[in-house]
Amino acid sequence: MVRLNVNPTRMELNKLKKRLTTASRGHKLLKDKQDELMRQFILLIRKNNALREKVEGQLVSSMRNFAVANADLPEQFLEESMLIPATKVKLTPAQKNVMSVTVPVYNFQYDSEIIKKPLNNGFVNSTKELDESFYKMAKNLPDLLQLVETEKTCQLMSKEIERTRRRVNALEYMTIPQLNETIAYIKMKLEETERSEITRLIKVKEMKD
Repeated sequence: MVRLNVNPTRMELNKLKKRLTTASRGHKLLKDKQDELMRQFILLIRKNNALREKVEGQLVSSMRNFAVANADLPEQFLEESMLIPATKVKLTPAQKNVMSVTVPVYNFQYDSEIIKKPLNNGFVNSTKELDESFYKMAKNLPDLLQLVETEKTCQLMSKEIERTRRRVNALEYMTIPQLNETIAYIKMKLEETERSEITRLIKVKEMKD
């Protein structure tokens, strides 16, 4: 470890001791922050994985129904059934602070009635499988929108964890050891100077005697 290039004086020693105290305190705070971020991140990842598994399962089931309907119906009927959206989704973004990390909060507004009752396109230009596919898609909408928010929060928290980890490592393996080594070096130099001064005084006294 390369020590700092400073003059070995008591003034510099006091400055470095204050820097060491500040660095040690900052290291402890950042380490606590890192631990808490990791704890919340793990909980969020578990929630995200469960939500993703649920959403993907519902999407697979819906696409199975749509594949059967696509095989039974002419392409024109499928296009007509999807021309007009069943509902509109309005997004109102907001933010919240989680351990100094600004994460998004997505407020979605849509017609909740679409989830409670199935979509029927009629017996002529639709099939049961197509209606089931649309219904499962609509039922999956709240979970899908929540997954968007959760995954974005996971991304931002992982970046903050990485930044915090780098700062903790810099303090732990570079700054604090460097300060300790420089402080030890200055103490050694001051002790040598003090011993030299005592030896000089002794010789001066002997010469007087």
